[in-house]
Amino acid sequence: MAYVGTYTDHGQGIHLLRMNASTGELTPFKAVKTANPSWLTVHPTRPLLYATNEEAKGGVTAFEIQPDGDLKLIDRFDSLGSDPAHISVHSSGQFLLVSNFSSGNVVVFPIEADGSLGAATDQKNDLSACTPACEVGPQQPVEGPAGNFPEKLHNGAHAHMIQSDLSGKFVFVSDLGLDRTIVYRFDAEKGTLSDPHTVAASKGAGARHFALHPNGRWFYSLNEVSSMLTFMHFDAASGTLSPVLEISTLPKSFAGTNAGSEILFSPDHHFLYAGNRLHNTVAIFSVGKDGAPTLVGEEWTQGDHPRHFGFDPSGNFFYVCNQRSDDVTTFRVDRKTGKLTFADRFTPVGSPVCIVFRSL
Repeated sequence: MAYVGTYTDHGQGIHLLRMNASTGELTPFKAVKTANPSWLTVHPTRPLLYATNEEAKGGVTAFEIQPDGDLKLIDRFDSLGSDPAHISVHSSGQFLLVSNFSSGNVVVFPIEADGSLGAATDQKNDLSACTPACEVGPQQPVEGPAGNFPEKLHNGAHAHMIQSDLSGKFVFVSDLGLDRTIVYRFDAEKGTLSDPHTVAASKGAGARHFALHPNGRWFYSLNEVSSMLTFMHFDAASGTLSPVLEISTLPKSFAGTNAGSEILFSPDHHFLYAGNRLHNTVAIFSVGKDGAPTLVGEEWTQGDHPRHFGFDPSGNFFYVCNQRSDDVTTFRVDRKTGKLTFADRFTPVGSPVCIVFRSL
């Protein structure tokens, strides 16, 4: 089963689609109405799905996944901030981590036995993580393509993504307005965040999403505004990130405006994929023996504004959510080269912005 989150200007909420594992075809099953479910996450061990409700009074809606893949509403909960952009389940499976974009804060909720959310165990404003205080980055990034006219997003703290490492001892937060990644120590008994460490990308870069290699040492941050990928080393003893290099997600010849979107490892972690909105491509990087990314190719998404993408559970198919062209496009994956080949399949979904899978 594939679940596609949408903005409900065109979308109908969470679109449920059945996937044919042989052909990759997605067949619409139904749509479950909820407001602007722009990010979805499936619990790794329990039949639970959580969706953000990206609104001024932000929310998180919890669902129980039924045996046929349908969603049964548990309840909607206050996200304790504005416009939640990302949620993830802590590696212990006991907490839901929420980043509220417009209010620039992150919140920890315990996951109860029935899948509902308990009272928040902690919340932090991104500005409080810096000593001395973090500064909001410039509107124009110092790195990236020439002729870039980015959205005016550097007007305060904007928590964009939150996720724990595999050990559960640390939680990472990317803040677009502050051009920083924040690392907190996490107390898995109390559900609290402490001892923040921050590391800056290039000024105005706009840290958006990140991916941590399962070896726990290589960290990759995608910068939305500069269209640059920052590779860092992570020290799991001290909880510190150390930048190694920044590399563009675009061809050297590109000039103009682009916005980075999603970053994702291949299932074998030999390749890394980064989305380019406006350029409308997925950049493909190989991951070297030292962790350094090398751009090896790109693939047109066959649509407009690729905001998110994901592999099916087999790793044979790759799906792109093209927000502005209102479709999900399907690609076959070459496991040896990491290259993508369009499978000539378009699935109509209004304003698709996130896709996740669960095997039934």
